[in-house]
Amino acid sequence: MDQEKLNFVTKECIPLFNNLQSGSLAKWGKMNAQQMIEHVGIVYLISTGKIKAELTTPVEHLPKYLEFLNSEKQFRENTKAPENMLGEEPAPLRFANLEEAKQKLAGAIGSFENYFKPDPEKRIMHPVFGELNYAEWVLMHYKHVTHHLRQFGLM
Repeated sequence: MDQEKLNFVTKECIPLFNNLQSGSLAKWGKMNAQQMIEHVGIVYLISTGKIKAELTTPVEHLPKYLEFLNSEKQFRENTKAPENMLGEEPAPLRFANLEEAKQKLAGAIGSFENYFKPDPEKRIMHPVFGELNYAEWVLMHYKHVTHHLRQFGLM
């Protein structure tokens, strides 16, 4: 387990996301600040099984995707999420405002931390990378969170 990445995705990212303002503009992509926060929160909910995801990657490609996940490579700008997860346009807003979305994200992050405590080897389906255990989800969240923080100039 990469303790530095774990600390980042469970603690250090929250103040960075809290620096986001409703008028903050993305350097790329179509999401506004609240849409991005809600999107990141959904991925944390997927990692705890609160939202079920189906695999979109052909099984024969999973080794290549897992190799990327375990590398230091980052998601590229404008990386597209699977069609069944995120369409061409951002999802409709789920929360009343950005502050509520930030609170819900912090709650989802806390749930992630607690979810795997009894069994870090439990596997939960990620739509692109397949079934991931706790350490693999930490790597995925790290790549995902830093991607969106860079998107909005927060790191």
